[in-house]
Amino acid sequence: MSKRVVVIGGGIAGMTFAHTVKDKLGDQVEVTVVTKDPFYMTGPSKPLVVTKEQSYDRMVRGYEEAMAKGIKFAFGNVSEIDPANRKVKLVEAPSRAARVKEVEYDYLLVAPGVVYDGSSINGYEDYSYQVTNVYEPGRLDLLYQKVWSVKEGTIVVYAPPMPYRCAPAPSETALLIDTVLRYRRVRDKVRVIHVDANEKPQPGPTADIISNIMKERGIELITSRKIVEMNDKEVILDNGEKLPYSVLALLEPNRAPDFVIEAFGGPWLEVRSPQDLRSVKYDDVLAAGDVAKLPFPKNQEIAFESAKFAANKLFEEFGEEPEKVKYWFIGWIYVGNPEGRLESLSIQFSLDFTTKPPKATKDPEPKRDYTLQKDRWEQGYLNKLFHPKDW
Repeated sequence: MSKRVVVIGGGIAGMTFAHTVKDKLGDQVEVTVVTKDPFYMTGPSKPLVVTKEQSYDRMVRGYEEAMAKGIKFAFGNVSEIDPANRKVKLVEAPSRAARVKEVEYDYLLVAPGVVYDGSSINGYEDYSYQVTNVYEPGRLDLLYQKVWSVKEGTIVVYAPPMPYRCAPAPSETALLIDTVLRYRRVRDKVRVIHVDANEKPQPGPTADIISNIMKERGIELITSRKIVEMNDKEVILDNGEKLPYSVLALLEPNRAPDFVIEAFGGPWLEVRSPQDLRSVKYDDVLAAGDVAKLPFPKNQEIAFESAKFAANKLFEEFGEEPEKVKYWFIGWIYVGNPEGRLESLSIQFSLDFTTKPPKATKDPEPKRDYTLQKDRWEQGYLNKLFHPKDW
């Protein structure tokens, strides 16, 4: 009889695990992906929407090809994980009715991503309508509209304390905003401030490069300060400093969803090791991607690699050989264009977590080709895990 493998989350980690397990184990498993939407939107290139270099049609994919290969889907919002009884409970999602209200499993992968939680910021609930960022489509569209219409004032960009999803994105946001303002020839009338709650812009190995580029572009960088309060006109830092804003691009602190915290504790799902992605409490529960408590950045490559390690742990149960994988990646950071052209440059870096301390490399010279490499990398993931598009 086939073992029931349930995957919570239809993103990079969830779909990598689902495909890897189904490809190797075939009819030995029944794989069901539980996810809230019947589509997936990629994240790494979202900042380029601000500069009109990326469009939504290139960022969205469906799950139909995965369905055709035998992976099942239950669309709905997870309300509860019952690990003692091996059940996942769902409620109906507005985009597509959840025909299944409860899914039982023999093995569970938890990979739902993160929740953006602004509750630690006083005034957030009353004034969250002022918040834009590059993480959510609606807020990204609002950021686009504001950046392309602002004529004077102050734009504040905020990065919360680590860990959070896609470490470079707040810095990318500030630099791409700077590019648009230069293109529109209003840069000298708009103050751009990047507030980073961390000691330096993330990721750490590229902090010196990013800080220098911001200085050259006239972006004011404030580090080691949290936004603790906001209203409709200003944000207040933890040292009492008040920053007025015309546009606020704020990323909230990240955490695991409530149903994960209630089932396993939080703010992240604790695993046994980076190579053994089983829950510390349950042998039949694994975690991957952003929700897993790992000593690495929360990004797409780590999501992919952790999903592979999780699949390898499952393969042990079936007596199958593991796939080759290690925690190592090449990344790119958009830095916009100092001449105000809508052709963003990027810097390239790599991190190898197989060594102690981790080995980092970086090219301090921004290049247009690095931006194009990042696009090919992202489209490669979308084409492999979802379905290809010809452009």
